[in-house]
Amino acid sequence: GLELSVNDHAADFSLTTSPGRHLSLSCLVRNSSQAEELLWYRGDGRVNLRDGNKVNVSNICVSPVTKSDNGVTFTCQLARDKSVQVSVSLNVQFPPQLSGEESLQIEEDKDVTLSCNTKSNPQAQTFWYKNDEKLTLEHNRYQLYQTSEVYQLSIAKVRKSDNGTYSCVVELTSGRGRKDFHLRVEDKKPVFPKEAIIAAVVVVTLTVIFGIVARKDKIFKV
Repeated sequence: GLELSVNDHAADFSLTTSPGRHLSLSCLVRNSSQAEELLWYRGDGRVNLRDGNKVNVSNICVSPVTKSDNGVTFTCQLARDKSVQVSVSLNVQFPPQLSGEESLQIEEDKDVTLSCNTKSNPQAQTFWYKNDEKLTLEHNRYQLYQTSEVYQLSIAKVRKSDNGTYSCVVELTSGRGRKDFHLRVEDKKPVFPKEAIIAAVVVVTLTVIFGIVARKDKIFKV
C-alpha cells in the first residue's frame, strides 16, 4: 500500500492559481515502513532539493507564479520506484493585458490592419467596436483574424466613412481589456503617370541621339 500524495491528492490533479501568488506543493509518503527518498521534477527537469527535504516529506515552492507557469507539470516521484508518482498541472488564469491607444493615418483606397494582443487564460471573448458601437462587418471589406494571442481587423480600400475610433475589447470573468485605434483617412495623393513620363523620356533621348547621329554625318561630309 505504499503511495504518495501531493497536497492531499493521491492521484494526478490540476491546480488553479493566478500570477503573483506564492504556491507551495507538499509531497508525502504514505504507508511506508522505511525512509523513502523523494524526487521532484518540473516538466522534464529535475528540481534540486536541499538535504532534509528529500526523505518521506518534501516541499517545493513556486514563488511567484507567472503566466509562463501555465500548463507546467510538477511531479513528485519515489526515488527507488519511479512508477510511484503524483503530478500536478498548473492552471494559471490571467486576464488579457490590453490597454492604451494608437493613432493611425492612412490614404484613401489603401488597406489597413488593426492588431491587439489578446493572450489570456482562459481564452477571452473578443469584440470590435467603432465609435463605441459594435462593428458591423461589411462583406469583402472587413476581415477578422484570430489566434490564441492575436486578434486583428483588416479593412480593405479604406474610405472617408471609415474615419473613427475602433476599439478592441476582450472580456473574461477575471478581467476586461480595451485598446483604441484612432483611424484617420486622408485624401488620396495624386499619382504621377509613370508610364507617360518614361515614354516621354525615351522619346526625348532617342531624338537627342538621332540628332547627334545626323550632325555626325554632316561633319564627316565636310
